[in-house]
Amino acid sequence: MTKFITGQDLEKAIYDIIWEAEDTLLIVSPYIRLDDYFKKLFEKHIYNPRVHLLIVFGKNEREISRSLSKDDFDYFKKFLNVSVVYVPNLHAKYYSNELKGVITSLNLYDYSFRNNIEFGVYSETNLLNAFSKTPNHEAWAMSMHMANNYEVVFVKRPVYEKKLFSVVLGKNYIKSDVLYDITDQFYNTPL
Repeated sequence: MTKFITGQDLEKAIYDIIWEAEDTLLIVSPYIRLDDYFKKLFEKHIYNPRVHLLIVFGKNEREISRSLSKDDFDYFKKFLNVSVVYVPNLHAKYYSNELKGVITSLNLYDYSFRNNIEFGVYSETNLLNAFSKTPNHEAWAMSMHMANNYEVVFVKRPVYEKKLFSVVLGKNYIKSDVLYDITDQFYNTPL
């Protein structure tokens, strides 16, 4: 199902995408500014190592903090399974989890939600379109291409206990390790 949405339907779609993520939560937005509402929404996943939070942001090449403040960046660093990628000429906005996505004009910015007229195209993956080329599949592919080909700023991954029967019994989360972090130089060095 693909449909045009705006207003409260757009807000609800983004809320549902964030809240219902079970595997991957993909946020592509040049400007990210988290208010208490968004922080509370994201907190459902902050201590869940199974959900990979992938943040792709950018735009302000001379002043990175105008695209994503250091405080909001530090908030995302608390997640147990997170990647943050910077794309200097990003203008696209896309929010998705493993089943739903919305391509939109809306930045993840509290001001935009409250004050702007925004709209988007919402898609869901289901049995009928799982293997067809939908706008959501194409947006996901483009977002992954950006995530894999632009500047990685931060990566943290969960570590699991190795067990003989872990496939059957599941994995036990132990901790998360920061694998890559250039946050300080990224925010302190002019590009």
